[in-house]
Amino acid sequence: MILIRRLWLVPAFFIACVVYYLVLQPSHAPSSSQYPGSASGGQLHWTKRPERYPITNQRSLPAGPLRDIPKIQFGFHSRTESSDEKKTRETRLGVVKDAFTHAWQGYKKHAWGADEVGPLSGTARMSFGGWGATLVDTMDTLWIMGLKNDFEQCVEAVNNIDFTTSREETINVFETTIRYLGGLLAAYDLSGGQYPVLLDKARHLGEILYSAFDTPTHMPMARWKWRMTAVGREIEPSTNTLLAEIGSLSVEFTRLSQLTGDMKYFDVIQRIAETMELAQNKTKIPGLWPTLVDAKALTFDVNHFTMSGMADSTYEYLPKQWLMLGGRDEKYKHMYEEAIEAAKRYLFFRPLVPGEEDILFSGNAALTALQTIPISSLEPQGQHLACFVGGMVGIGAKIFDRPDELPIAQRLVDGCLWAYKSMASGLMPETFHLAPCQVGVNAAPPGKCEWTDAKWYEAVWKKYSPDPPKDSTPVEMGKKLVEQNHLTLGYTDHGDNRYILRPEAIESIFILYRITGDKKLQEAAWAMFQRINTATKTAIAHAAVNDVRAQMPEQSDRMESFWLAETLKYFYLIFSDPSVVDLDQWVFNTEAHPLKRPTA
Repeated sequence: MILIRRLWLVPAFFIACVVYYLVLQPSHAPSSSQYPGSASGGQLHWTKRPERYPITNQRSLPAGPLRDIPKIQFGFHSRTESSDEKKTRETRLGVVKDAFTHAWQGYKKHAWGADEVGPLSGTARMSFGGWGATLVDTMDTLWIMGLKNDFEQCVEAVNNIDFTTSREETINVFETTIRYLGGLLAAYDLSGGQYPVLLDKARHLGEILYSAFDTPTHMPMARWKWRMTAVGREIEPSTNTLLAEIGSLSVEFTRLSQLTGDMKYFDVIQRIAETMELAQNKTKIPGLWPTLVDAKALTFDVNHFTMSGMADSTYEYLPKQWLMLGGRDEKYKHMYEEAIEAAKRYLFFRPLVPGEEDILFSGNAALTALQTIPISSLEPQGQHLACFVGGMVGIGAKIFDRPDELPIAQRLVDGCLWAYKSMASGLMPETFHLAPCQVGVNAAPPGKCEWTDAKWYEAVWKKYSPDPPKDSTPVEMGKKLVEQNHLTLGYTDHGDNRYILRPEAIESIFILYRITGDKKLQEAAWAMFQRINTATKTAIAHAAVNDVRAQMPEQSDRMESFWLAETLKYFYLIFSDPSVVDLDQWVFNTEAHPLKRPTA
């Protein structure tokens, strides 16, 4: 019998996946000679040209007194740490730092100045513009860990980066903003402004990126064909722009305006926010924006909604931008509240799992019937990328005085912890599917989420076929499918089984620990770190792995910059003194770069 896997949410989800895997993934070039500032003679360079679509009614940063923003962090000062607790915490802190130093030294030795190092081969890779993504991305982690000599080596290298040219035909504006611009600004802020070249380079990069917004709608050409701009040709935004690529620029561009006094950077992201605010309650699922946006026509018509990949940081930045503006612009608060109410109803789901743990995941949805209230269909997909949602909901619960949502944040974090623990390696996969026993965050009716093997088998069958079997029962067929597809207990499908050193789960664990002071979260983080370190360490650095279902999974030759810039930073901070990067003083961008909150 040939089993045809059900296609979820076609065509919107299919389109989104195609865009992600064929367009969003970075290119790789094996040459180790492609370092910052190494452009050969005669290579094309960007130069500043007059805007084709100059802006006359420029937005300015909101003025007036700062809002009285509620505290985010737990009152750690009121709790005494015993000598044994301090010793344990500092020992763990040292182990995390050792892991960072190992990977950082591998990068320095084998790929200094390149975007990435291959942790198995030692190959220098160009994947994000070729300007040294790992170098710039990691600077603030170096400062936080007290590695000042390495930090100053990076400052010297940054001074030699030439952002005006690249061997890449297309520059990803979003990735360049979060990794490079965010990295430069965070390093400048954390070091107290004592290295002016960092802000100079950030301003220079901001000026270059600003060219990608010189379009008829002032929406950016997210995959910027910078050579067209360099030779004076007109550019326009894409009709298939990922939501995250236009909605996740606000924190960095705002901070750049705050530091330089040049309002044009804030102006362009404020225009995006105004467009999104107008569209938010006119989409097929009001409150949420679709995964794909027509940035040319300014329409939001695609029928696919998620807080996972391709949309994630748009939602993450709403409370963070509100904080970055000192609470002076209410639109970001209102947009967050509209979005979280819709997510609680249409995206969050409780899965059927062994042990009947009351956990949540954030899935995907599409409109299936238009009535007075939209009727949606849930795709119960889990993604590692979506693990940031727990931390976002926790911050929103605190700063927007929504205390009933703090337990929701905990359930979302618990879901990601369950996914880690459920695999033989102790690592969470990129994507997977589960059986929902409750859509939404309300309490499930008695017995609804009670685990039985029969329920699971039937759910597996429904995932693979919408029609009842002819020769057997759904339970019997589901049991066969479990065996044929080597499904882990509780899962209805394994999608992408890799772990690529992602930070989202430890990010939310760290945030929730700083909010609640719950030491069980520190213990969970330590157990997670040990499993990750064991599975990913190589002779050179740390490597992504191919299949988390194996107890010791095969490693692959990738170590993206976020391993040093995000994942190990969060592991380090959860064992640091809570005064280090206090959440009431700093805002993290999506790449975990702490940017200083305004104080006046």
